[in-house]
Parts: sequence; structure tokens; C-alpha cells
Amino acid sequence: MRFDQLHALYHQPLFDLISQGREIHLEHWRGEEVQRCSLLSIKTGGCSEDCAYCAQSSHYSTGVEREELLSIQKIVGVAERARAQGATRFCMGAAWRGIRDGTEKFERVLEIVREVSRLGMEVCVTLGEIGPAEAHKLKAAGVTAYNHNIDTSPEFYSEIVSTHTFQDRLNTIAAVQKSGMSVCCGGIIGMGESVDDRLRMIEILSEFDPPPQSVPINCLMGMSGTPLADQPPVDIFELVKLIAVARIALPKARVRLAAGRTRISREGQALCFFAGANSIFFGDKLLTAKNPAVDVDLALLRELGLHIEPVEAAALPAAKERVEAAVSAADASDTPAAAARREARNGHK
Repeated sequence: MRFDQLHALYHQPLFDLISQGREIHLEHWRGEEVQRCSLLSIKTGGCSEDCAYCAQSSHYSTGVEREELLSIQKIVGVAERARAQGATRFCMGAAWRGIRDGTEKFERVLEIVREVSRLGMEVCVTLGEIGPAEAHKLKAAGVTAYNHNIDTSPEFYSEIVSTHTFQDRLNTIAAVQKSGMSVCCGGIIGMGESVDDRLRMIEILSEFDPPPQSVPINCLMGMSGTPLADQPPVDIFELVKLIAVARIALPKARVRLAAGRTRISREGQALCFFAGANSIFFGDKLLTAKNPAVDVDLALLRELGLHIEPVEAAALPAAKERVEAAVSAADASDTPAAAARREARNGHK
């Protein structure tokens, strides 16, 4: 959708805009269903990038301690609890600039993905920059979606990060699309950008071919020690209007109300759901930022007459069959990593 169209949509009276968002939403989605996604930081802190919003950057003193890649057992345990609480998507994030095929850490990530995929949920990862080879192997291991946000407009991008370019982000997204994984891509508002920057971000997302399957809209959580620590909270009506515009521009995408919900009232969240949001992250923490408690989210959804989007039962056997095939193929190889996996499995029997 062109910028001038998005601009005209956004600058309508609020009730006109959110009514249009609701109409489009009901054409493509069940209005009462909300997908709940769980997000886990599997490797925290020490990132070489200088993103001004991020507490995990090694450029800033934020108090976030560096942690190495979590064990498979711990990650699977968290994923199992998330599924029991109603998650249909499990997202894993690692604080890296990127990851490359042929490295030990990439082999470990592939093994983690295979194990989590056995649980039958959608598996999403965000690992920084990747290329075609990494994208292909991640998909074969069982990743269904790759998250790589464009964050903001290309015009404002250099104001928040200098260690990579906006084009670098697009290159990773192109590799993900070519592999056949779905793209999870959105941005952050409240970093000092203009409304036009936010609309440019939506314009670019709407021009992806294919469009992103999910679009997280994050409100900045100012993290102590980062350059954006003192940014004021996002105005709720600005957030609601952007949610509605995203829904109209990307009718088939899940629009995810992501970071920053601890600063949004129950009434504000209700407006976001009405305007077109149909996905949330749940759990007490999103990587390093606070998030509403699970029981608080459940109570809100109940009061609004919304319920958790069910896992498609028919999809689970196919997903498990695909993952079992990938695991069998990987374990049958003669690589040291495959030998280590066989030994570990035998040790757990």
C-alpha cells in the first residue's frame, strides 16, 4: 500500500479508522481468537550491535549479564510449559549479530529447533543476520517463521543503529523468504521517530512479496543505560491507529501487540484488539523487558470474550513427521555433531 494511502487512512477520525480496521479484520480472521506466543532468550547479552533501544548491546552498561546458549533440556522444558499454558508459537531469540553455517553454535541451534519442533507448536527464531544456506537449514530443521524486524523507516534507521544498515535487514529477510520460511517482521515505535516514519515502515512491510505472516508492533520499553532510556511512553491513540493501519495494509498477517504492554491499560489493549491486533506475547518477560503475567492476560481475554487460538490438530502429525524426517537425516550423517547427538540420546534411554 502506498504511503499517501496510509497517510490518508491514519489521519482519519479515530473511530472511522478503527471501524475500518475491525471490518477488514473480520473479513480474514475470527474476531474472537487471539494467538498467544511465548518468547525465550536462549542466549542473552554481549551483542556487538549498537541498537539504541537494546539492553543486550555490549556498547552500553545496562546491568544485563551475558549468558551463553542455554541447554536443550532447559529450552525444551520452557517450551513444554508454554504449550501447557496455551502457546501455539514458541519463539527463541539469541543476542548475536548473526549466525553462520558450519559453526558449532549453529549446529547447536539446529538441534534445539529439532527438539522444540517435536512439541507440535510453530517454531520461530530470531538469530540476527543469516544468508541462504542458514535459512535453508533452519527450515529443514523445523523453523516455521524467522523474526527479523525492520524496526522503523529507512530514513530514520541510522538514528538508532550504526553497526549495520537497513539494507542488511532486507537481505536477511530475502534469504528467509527464498527458503520458504514465513517472515515475522515489524518494528518499534516510541524511539523518537515521526508518524511518517511509522507509516513508511508499514508501507515497506506491505510491499514484501510474500507479505510477512506476522507483524509485531512493539512500544519502546526504555531500558536503563541505553541511549533511549528516557523516551516517553507512546500515546495510546497513536498505537491504536497504527494497529488499525497495519491491519488494513496487511489483512492476512497476524498483527502482534508485542513489547510495552505493561504500560498499556486494559482499556487501551481492548482498543488494540478491536482495531485489528490478534496476537500477543505472553509470559512474565520478553527477552529482557517485563510483560504482563499469564493470569493477568487470561483474565483480560476472558473479560473481552476473546479466547486462545487453537493449535490446528491436523497440522501436528504433519509437523512431527517432517521434523522426524529431518532429525533422522541429520543423525544418519557421519559428522561429529551427529555422533554427539546419537551418544546423548543413548545416554538418556
